Amino acid sequence: MKVRTRFAPSPTGNLHIGGLRSALYPYALAKRNGGDFILRIEDTDKKREVLGSKEKIGENLKLFGISWDEYYVQSERLDIYKKAAEKLIKEGHAFYCDCKARNAKTEGFTKILRDPCRDKNKTSGAIKLKVPENETVSYHDLVLDKNISWDTNDVQDATLLKSDGYPTYHLAAMTDDLEMKITHVLRGHDWMPSTPIHLLVYKYLGGQMPELGHLTDILDPEGGKLSKRKGSTSVEGLIAEGYLPGAILNFIMLLGWAPKDNKELFTLEEFVKAFDVKGLQKSNPVFNREKLDWFNGQYIRQFSDDELKIKLQIQNSKFAELSEDKQLAITGLLKDRIVKLTDINNFAKFFFETPEIDKNLFGESYKEHLKMAINVIENIKDFDLENLNNKLMDAIKTNNFKTGDFFMTLRIAITGQKFTPPINDSIIILGREETLKRLKSSL
Repeated sequence: MKVRTRFAPSPTGNLHIGGLRSALYPYALAKRNGGDFILRIEDTDKKREVLGSKEKIGENLKLFGISWDEYYVQSERLDIYKKAAEKLIKEGHAFYCDCKARNAKTEGFTKILRDPCRDKNKTSGAIKLKVPENETVSYHDLVLDKNISWDTNDVQDATLLKSDGYPTYHLAAMTDDLEMKITHVLRGHDWMPSTPIHLLVYKYLGGQMPELGHLTDILDPEGGKLSKRKGSTSVEGLIAEGYLPGAILNFIMLLGWAPKDNKELFTLEEFVKAFDVKGLQKSNPVFNREKLDWFNGQYIRQFSDDELKIKLQIQNSKFAELSEDKQLAITGLLKDRIVKLTDINNFAKFFFETPEIDKNLFGESYKEHLKMAINVIENIKDFDLENLNNKLMDAIKTNNFKTGDFFMTLRIAITGQKFTPPINDSIIILGREETLKRLKSSL
């Protein structure tokens, strides 16, 4: 049987990293086995839909190299769900309910499991699942690798088709899985409580039910499940912060899956070849920002200076206005020191903006340091890094200055900061004239 998997997001906002992972693992499972990966937009909850989200989902997946073989939009398939619901009615597995719909936000979720309309033979209204009494429903979880079961006496008569003709997830997703011949479903752990409803719908609709696996929850370092409301954990939010798509994807690969050989750096192609559902973890991973930074730094250092320069130009328009030579020199200086593309705005700002100097940062001997530095730099004939290093070190020894204190004075006077790329390299890039101007201004 050909492996067919799906990613079925709702267009309700930015793609969360948990959503990207829910696309990545099924994609890898399908492609590892020569199968098909389906993108299915579940847009039947029109009240929650955010305009433009459908298109953004596709754009985001393409950004990460995740392509699909088939594409569906649920709101274009309403007739299919209606027929499925009517089939369940006809066969006695569902019933009409014309009671006023409950507003869960204001009234809370009902604790009544058996709907009062289930045995009244009504002919209009919403269609609900008629859960059987005194039965057991079970399945073997692909991720947890164990059998899980429920007593149907604890399962609610769930709504399948609303009175406005739109299906709920319980009907639409299960109908589509069967219609599209999905063989494996990897989905979020938050769907576990609804699984007995889904098992019954699969059973009553008929056909080959897919294997189900529930992925771990990604946890917030501060505790609890990582929230979708945190902009920094949306795919677009992370990219805006200066993270690279390849690094984000690599980081997410290992948030719930472990390779056999403890390898950490994977291209998408390498990941697909290595992916095995047995490597899906059972314990919840924590969103580790430091690890994401490490991945991003690794990916930045894989670029050539020319490639990185182009990406830094996009991040900072003032950097892009510098000469080609200066751009390349700054890029080479930053390449091993930054972890995000946006770090250029802090680490390199002094190259294209004259900094404001807080003289409170200076030590007691700063005036002597600055006078000496000005004198040395004015009198270097061949202004290059080697001569600058040698002449300044000679002057430090002659004046019996503390090396660290002297260079900190120089760093603050030229950059306005205590932490920057190597200061002598920075002086050469800035040039003699600009360097002297800043030193004299600090005096």
